[in-house]
Amino acid sequence: MGVFRRGERRDGADLPRDGEFTFLSEAEAARLRTFVREAFAERGIEVTVEPGRVTTDSGWRFGLSNLAAVCHHDSRGPRCWRALVDEHVDRVIRSMDGPQALKALPHEQLLAQLYPRFIPSDPALLKAFGYGPPSVPGLLEVLALDLPETVDMLTADSLSDLGDITALRDRAFQNLRAVRVDKHKVVRDKDGSHFDVLMGGSYFIASLALVLDEVVLRYTKDAPAPDGILVTLPHRHQLAFHVVRDRSVASSLHAMARFAAMGFEQSPGALSPSVFWWHEGSFTQVATQDDAGLHIRLTQEAMDLAARFAGG
Repeated sequence: MGVFRRGERRDGADLPRDGEFTFLSEAEAARLRTFVREAFAERGIEVTVEPGRVTTDSGWRFGLSNLAAVCHHDSRGPRCWRALVDEHVDRVIRSMDGPQALKALPHEQLLAQLYPRFIPSDPALLKAFGYGPPSVPGLLEVLALDLPETVDMLTADSLSDLGDITALRDRAFQNLRAVRVDKHKVVRDKDGSHFDVLMGGSYFIASLALVLDEVVLRYTKDAPAPDGILVTLPHRHQLAFHVVRDRSVASSLHAMARFAAMGFEQSPGALSPSVFWWHEGSFTQVATQDDAGLHIRLTQEAMDLAARFAGG
């Protein structure tokens, strides 16, 4: 399958970019999708490959964003992409063919592996995954099982067999509070902007936004200020926040918008490129970077928040 010669470099940034995965060139993305189609075919499964996902002839759908990001970040370059695709497709097929966790695992073990997880909102997903309460704009809060090789998102139908949704969500939040954060750092700049970043291998780092007040207390030793918290969830492995206290909110808002846009574009498990304002338990979108990456778009809430501290 030697489409790429050993040691061949990535396409330059001056070449046309793919519409779905802008970190890949059009040619690189086309080759990646070809590898995906061939890998499924070699395993006896015909798929329809769309820009951001594949659909099997039996109706199963699998996103390509994680795979594309993994290939993009692999330092070995395009020569290893086919092997990465093969590994990914094998995991997907095992998840299709393996025993259903809800039927195979003891009930208490299921509860111990239950977590809340964010996924991007899509009208097509609402029937199966729209059972969660409204939280972060543009995202759905679902319950998921953390399994050895996969994270299985639970549909509304499957939850009905597992128990009461309120009790299940309470248990998932209990498990969430014990999620391991591998790294905590504070990002500061000369303009006075600053925000905390939490990172980890867990698929549920971004889910910590659901217990944001507890997270802030744990990592800053300060109770949240009455003016709320700025927060970003670029992808599932990352959460960033800034406690609103003084005039640094304006510069921090812009810095976080750039940070979120970059993480959203370049990382597996992308969630949102926006900045949200958490206040009294609810989330409001306040900023996002435009598609060209040149300007930060602020909502009226963001401007009001910055104006409140402009003279302070």
